[in-house]
Amino acid sequence: MGPTVDHVKRAWWKESSVYQIYPASFKDSNGDGIGDLPGIYSKLDYIKALGVDIIWLCPIYKSPQVDMGYDISDYREIHKPYGTVEDVDKLIKGCHERGMKFVMDLVVNHTSDQHNWFLESKKGKDNEFRDWYMWKKPKYDADGNRKPPNNWAAAWGGSAWEYDEASDEYYLHLFAPEQPDLNWENPKVRAAVHDIMRFWLDKGVDGFRMDVINFISKVPGLPDAEITRPDQEFQSGHKFFACGPRLHEFLRALGKILKEYKAFSVGEMPGVEDPKDILDAVGFDRGELNMIFHFEIVDLDHGDEGKFSHRDWKMSRLKTIINKWQRFMLDNDGWNALYLENHDQSRSVSRWGYDLPEFRVACAKMFATFLALQSGTVFVYQGQELGQINLPLDRPISEYRDLETLNAWREILERYPDDKEKQRIVWQEITLKSRDNARTPMQWSNSKYAGFSTVEPWQKENPSYTEINAETQVGVKDSVFEYWASILKLRKSHKDIFIYGDFELLDEEHHDVFAYTRTYENQKVIVVTNFRKTPVTWSTPKHIKLQKEKILISNFSDTEFKEGSVVLRPFEAFACSIN
Repeated sequence: MGPTVDHVKRAWWKESSVYQIYPASFKDSNGDGIGDLPGIYSKLDYIKALGVDIIWLCPIYKSPQVDMGYDISDYREIHKPYGTVEDVDKLIKGCHERGMKFVMDLVVNHTSDQHNWFLESKKGKDNEFRDWYMWKKPKYDADGNRKPPNNWAAAWGGSAWEYDEASDEYYLHLFAPEQPDLNWENPKVRAAVHDIMRFWLDKGVDGFRMDVINFISKVPGLPDAEITRPDQEFQSGHKFFACGPRLHEFLRALGKILKEYKAFSVGEMPGVEDPKDILDAVGFDRGELNMIFHFEIVDLDHGDEGKFSHRDWKMSRLKTIINKWQRFMLDNDGWNALYLENHDQSRSVSRWGYDLPEFRVACAKMFATFLALQSGTVFVYQGQELGQINLPLDRPISEYRDLETLNAWREILERYPDDKEKQRIVWQEITLKSRDNARTPMQWSNSKYAGFSTVEPWQKENPSYTEINAETQVGVKDSVFEYWASILKLRKSHKDIFIYGDFELLDEEHHDVFAYTRTYENQKVIVVTNFRKTPVTWSTPKHIKLQKEKILISNFSDTEFKEGSVVLRPFEAFACSIN
């Protein structure tokens, strides 16, 4: 059983929903083809109309943009094409005037190699900033060849170590070589991060999303990883950095600051599948983070050779994952962050549903119903509220911009130059899962460049903007936007049941229908979703009686119930009171 009514722990951040913005692609206000802070400000009323409570911006700090701003060179300055610190002040004020909160992205596992800390660190072993990063001596094989300090792989291929000839040492970078990892064992590093947090919180920022925050503590000695991919030289070192021994000590120090400012926090935690590990970070009284993003759902279709290898996702696996996290957090005073899309994931309608015109609207609404009525804080990524879809399959690699995608494609061409079938499979997976699918310009209208800019954007717009755009949806009955607005409103008007209520998965064995109930005191609601592009007859559990007049929300206006069953149309979804 979940929490009893007497023991429900209420919090404003549990009752909130979040809208995520990718700044480069949201709205260009000055005609340079790049989204910016004044552009975001101009759309605050649009976001408010959706009914969200918090706006979260991906990194806007000064950056060489090797990894779209996740390589920060100055935490107190703004990337010039985005605007100025004064623009941030205006944005914070604009959000607060509309009753919304403003959350920034905090990237402190690593910096840019152009950050002054690293430039100093690289000057020599005696520099005061040397141990702000993770430097190690080389290893040598039996033939005297120089090797990296361990066999860890970087996230996007190759070694996680970069050699510095001047000092004859390597530095650790779990991501790109231009993103050296900070050494959190050094108390000066921790103090500097705390100062950055206070700088922005003092300006009125309402909290942070924390990038790969579970990587900040590494196992001492940085031992070699187990060889799980014999076909590759470098191996996944997750076991040694995904939840290191001092993680919770470090998080409690961050949590203390967050509590002082009554701030919001969500941590990104890749490589963690054990809920107990995460509960230590998000337990209500732990004093660390409010919630975290885990990756089990969005990794469902990753094959044995990584993200760009194929795996058919299975409904049974999806149900197991959802049930695990829902039950565990409810039973243990934790909290879930609910998401299907973000800047690192492709569009759910295309990836797990069906994006042909005859299905995509119902499909987008089905995913909204499935996600937003679970227990947790809902995160909506820009364009998700419009039902935006993936890039066209014929977009050439020359028009892709994502570092992860470009590296993966280059690697496959180098390793399998003559294997056209292998290349075809990887290309198929790239079109399905590339981060570029989520990073194309926001589709505001069917005018040129999707209404995003007056000039050609930094990344070519998705041609679907002529059909899928905000102008044709806001205030328009039965649009995906208005459905999202309705479902977020429903969460608020029935917050006892949808936010604090218990969760029970129904019909665990069914391969097409995902159904669950939410219960609070004597209130009970059933949520039913058909994940298929074909009609499905679903037998309702014997103890549940469906009545048309008790439907709270549905993506079809004429849902019909029969005695003991319901015939669900393609991607049909509804929530119905059953008490």
